[in-house]
Amino acid sequence: MRRALEVLTSLFPVWVLLGAVVALVHPPAVTWFRGPFIVAGLAVIMLGMGITLSLEDFRRAAAMPRAVGAGLAAQYAVMPLLGAAVAWAFVLPTPLAVGVILVSCCPGGTASNVVSYLARANVALSVLMTMASTFAAVAMTPLLTGWLAGTLVPVDGWGLFRSTVQVVLLPVLTGIALHHATPRLVRAVLPVAPLVSVAAIALICASIIGQSADAFRASGARLVGAVFVLHAGGFGLGYAFARALGYDVSVARTMAIEVGMQNSGLGAVLARRHFADPLTALPAAISATFHSVIGSALAGWWRVRPSGQERTTVPVPGAVDSGPPRDLVSGGER
Repeated sequence: MRRALEVLTSLFPVWVLLGAVVALVHPPAVTWFRGPFIVAGLAVIMLGMGITLSLEDFRRAAAMPRAVGAGLAAQYAVMPLLGAAVAWAFVLPTPLAVGVILVSCCPGGTASNVVSYLARANVALSVLMTMASTFAAVAMTPLLTGWLAGTLVPVDGWGLFRSTVQVVLLPVLTGIALHHATPRLVRAVLPVAPLVSVAAIALICASIIGQSADAFRASGARLVGAVFVLHAGGFGLGYAFARALGYDVSVARTMAIEVGMQNSGLGAVLARRHFADPLTALPAAISATFHSVIGSALAGWWRVRPSGQERTTVPVPGAVDSGPPRDLVSGGER
């Protein structure tokens, strides 16, 4: 049973892509999942992330501040600037341009942890980077979106902040509390939680594509090209950034995945809540499809190409972080 759940979870790009196809062929099949359902779906995703975290994870993050900090810097420097550049280069209509910028300012996606495992990257580091960027999103996503998209449309920064607290921070903190307060319940739920998150992501994205199916067909080629370049560039620049800092191949793979994969569900919810034009949410839905497919393709390629350091290292609480070459060793397969 557990093996079947893992296989179904690892097929998340297939489910997201299938949902997008259904949304374009027969929108009513997925557009019922809208409004409060989308917000609840994202809350479930973030709660699922929270129950996997413990106080030990925060201690491990403190033991490797350079690597986690480098990932955080790449997440909120590379992607937002790349998003703004892509929106300008593809001359996207204003709502789509704002949507691309918004999704580029979101934290790393939770699916990045699955892709890091499949790619034989450093899974522990992936979890810590996702955790750090998710908490930082409470401040960084509203600030960066207001800065980069504020010249295109009015941006309610305070509203974005409140929504990010509600749909990201509170569910994650609740999950962490449950992790410690109800360990038996968490152990029972954990095998199913990743698949539930995948289903929620697929439904959110399919619903948004279905609600904007005509607009997608009208501007599909340009929008698809922009979102593809955004994520392909994120993966490539994330990898180059880590290597430039002197990190090994395994850490570079991890950072590439973290930077290239965004929390598109959060982008969709924020777009729906705070921007009048419904098309603003469309890039987030397309984003989920692309980063899933690109990430999975890279994982398959990297899985058959050893990083050169295949041993698994679990950071020790209290260890001294003395710089890029020494603070992490390749994650290997877990």
